[in-house]
Amino acid sequence: MKITGKLEKDVKTLKEMMPAEDILTFSFEATNGLAFTVVYADAISDKELLGEQVIRPLLNYEGKATAEEVGKHITSAELRKETDLNKLTEEVLAGNPILLFEGMDEALITGVKKVFARAIAEPSTDVAVKGPREGFIEDLKINTSLVRRRLKTPELRFHILTIGRRSVTNVAICWLEGTTPKKTVEEVKKKLQGIDIDIIPDSSYLTHFLSSRPYSLLKQVGTTEKPDIFCAKIAEGRVGIIVDGSPIALTVPYLIVEDFQSSEDYFVPAYRATFTRVLRLLSLLVAIYLPAFYVSAQLFKLQLFPIKLLLTIAGSIRDIPFSPSLEMLLVLFVLEVLNEASIRMPKYVGMALSVVGALVLGETAVSAGFVSTPAIIIIAFSGIGLYAVPNLIEITSVVRLAMLLIAGSVGTYGIILASAFILFYMVTSDNFDTPVLAPFSPLVRRDLRDSIIKYNLGSLETRPRTLKSPNRRRYKNG
Repeated sequence: MKITGKLEKDVKTLKEMMPAEDILTFSFEATNGLAFTVVYADAISDKELLGEQVIRPLLNYEGKATAEEVGKHITSAELRKETDLNKLTEEVLAGNPILLFEGMDEALITGVKKVFARAIAEPSTDVAVKGPREGFIEDLKINTSLVRRRLKTPELRFHILTIGRRSVTNVAICWLEGTTPKKTVEEVKKKLQGIDIDIIPDSSYLTHFLSSRPYSLLKQVGTTEKPDIFCAKIAEGRVGIIVDGSPIALTVPYLIVEDFQSSEDYFVPAYRATFTRVLRLLSLLVAIYLPAFYVSAQLFKLQLFPIKLLLTIAGSIRDIPFSPSLEMLLVLFVLEVLNEASIRMPKYVGMALSVVGALVLGETAVSAGFVSTPAIIIIAFSGIGLYAVPNLIEITSVVRLAMLLIAGSVGTYGIILASAFILFYMVTSDNFDTPVLAPFSPLVRRDLRDSIIKYNLGSLETRPRTLKSPNRRRYKNG
């Protein structure tokens, strides 16, 4: 539907298309008698800027009734012409007022949107002792500016598209031309443009559509809240996705080794980074397997325990009314409930609840003889170990529970078979033609220099071969 040029009729049509009470109009006349009407959304349009940059300059307008002449008198930095009424309604609902005037079949879109944004701060989920402390926020333009500030190159490209029939959410696809494979960029665009959904409130909604196996247990899309990590991943040849209204940016292709790395690893010596990465891996493995092996050893293989430890455990579990597997499941269930409650409750109440649950409830349960001290120690250590790799908590907590159930019913052989199945599943998983378990499977020796083991910067002169970047050279040594 197009603008007719008849002011009253066009304004009436727009009000019928947007009958909400917060969609307002303001009509005025210029010195030469030309009638204008501004249509805007009350809550998300900056009325002060609208008056200073649009209305006040046009009150003394004496020029011709053309969009070009009127636009010369408007001081707004963002000014566009549009004739489609459907697109004009989208702009009004996005916070950009539109200017209509008698006799013209074009409207002017003024960029005086009111910006609601919190201050840029360090993200709570990705804290680093050394390195940049800025984090993404919920505003797309600010987030893209944080990326542009770190990558001051004309090769940095942004492709903006809208997703969501009702939310009309802006999504920015980000990549480095000449570094990111064109096939990956086109595949990301194709998947995002094919989404037909009502609303996109957060970037996590897009992970389902970007995954080749949407119901996979493994992650297939990388996430980060830090612009420095986001830019580093793009510079390696990945594609980034930033969603308006979400502080979490996405990157593809995703490698599972990413979650064992930290931004701080690149600001400390290589040996220290290697030590912390190995520590994260070992913590995760212990967190998953320790409860399962403890239960399996009690039920099937007591000889796995050293004799002194066996006597200590035997004395602790002597009067426990539950079986080892049921006891461990009970303690794990209490831990998960306390974790959920402490997260969902108000901040200070949640801290008090954690202390009460850990000390009072745990000590009382042991004193009453419901659970043993070793069970609480093992589950507590397991819970702490999972948070060494926080981005994998959702997956590893499920795997830990599955291993515990298998250990209680089959024993050690069941744990080994389940581990082999999980390893096979990880080896066969891929997304955007990139294996999730690379560079370990398939083995890419060159890429192992920045995997669990971290080499010095002088040994990382090429980009990861796994990502298939057409520009392999990162820098020239010497």
